[in-house]
Amino acid sequence: MAKVLCVLYDDPVTGYPPKYARDDVPKIDHYPGGQTTPSPKALDFTPGELLGCVSGGLGLRKFLEGAGHTFVVTSDKEGPNSVFERELPDADIVISQPFWPAYMTAERFAKAPKLKLVITAGIGSDHTDLEAAIKHGVTVTEVTYSNSISVSEHVVMMILGLVRNYIPSYQWVVKGGWNIADCAAREYDLEGMHVGTVAAGRIGTAVLRRLKPFDVKLHYTDRHRLPEFVEKELNLTFHSDVESLVKVCDVVTINAPLHPETEHMFNDALLSKMKRGAYLVNTARGKICDRDAIVRALESGQLAGYAGDVWYPQPAPPDHPWRTMPHHGMTPHTSGTSLSAQARYAAGTREILECWFEDRPIREEYLIVDGGKLAGAGAHSYSVKS
Repeated sequence: MAKVLCVLYDDPVTGYPPKYARDDVPKIDHYPGGQTTPSPKALDFTPGELLGCVSGGLGLRKFLEGAGHTFVVTSDKEGPNSVFERELPDADIVISQPFWPAYMTAERFAKAPKLKLVITAGIGSDHTDLEAAIKHGVTVTEVTYSNSISVSEHVVMMILGLVRNYIPSYQWVVKGGWNIADCAAREYDLEGMHVGTVAAGRIGTAVLRRLKPFDVKLHYTDRHRLPEFVEKELNLTFHSDVESLVKVCDVVTINAPLHPETEHMFNDALLSKMKRGAYLVNTARGKICDRDAIVRALESGQLAGYAGDVWYPQPAPPDHPWRTMPHHGMTPHTSGTSLSAQARYAAGTREILECWFEDRPIREEYLIVDGGKLAGAGAHSYSVKS
């Protein structure tokens, strides 16, 4: 029997919801491109329930404990006295989400000799030291595509929120005002702007598709160039490097994985090459941007706005400067954990566990590290230093 250690975010401050705003969520069988949604043998939850918090437990408790496994769920993940740190040494499997990640460092791998499987309930496994996983022979997986469309919708929302100056305008309403001039002084139309994505994988391409009806001029850069028919369909301009893209774009959205090549990519030097008054949206990973460089760019006016839901570390401390910098539209890391997305990534987590316990192959697209090397989606998206 296995010990499964699961790190999830805290329950709502008002308590686990007894009812929800909607009775259901739409059922989706396939993602764009044809990949099928997760297909576990059974589910012990109703899609649309809050599953990503501690009480939700990803809907796994009945399944795991009914099979005789030990299931430990906590939100306490930082520091030597945390529940996670105490429970890790004899854990066989670790599960966490990108929104409240269990940072699997080399030191933590060394403390967990029984660990064989790390699962990201969602997409993005950069909180796991992939080199250490390779060294220790640990399989790393994630539920590929489960919340890609969720994130792409969030990106479009944030682009419009920044360009149309939505948040300050809303705040005037809350304050009881009718300050149209104050609202309009930083409000523009997105129509006609040049919008570019840094990386055009599942999320980046979905963003481009959703922006095309806005009559914008679309750009992208990626180490894997899109097929010619996609470029023609969306009227895309390809850039061989990030610098070329940011020089011409009014809006830049970051949709790249975090790895050694992208860490702190958006630093003072790159930000200085952007058009003055450009907007930057980052729903990828916080460390792709230099924290203090973003603050300086907003304060100087080089950036007209910055929005995103990814920080480093997560959760962000109360004194994180992105909370108080001007002209921002930051949220907690929520883009990929809508109730719709939770139903998919919880089901995908169970599918991975079923395969693991039954010694069946895990879907190739779910694999990040396997057999001592990058594999599946990991081989396509990540790089390691060694």
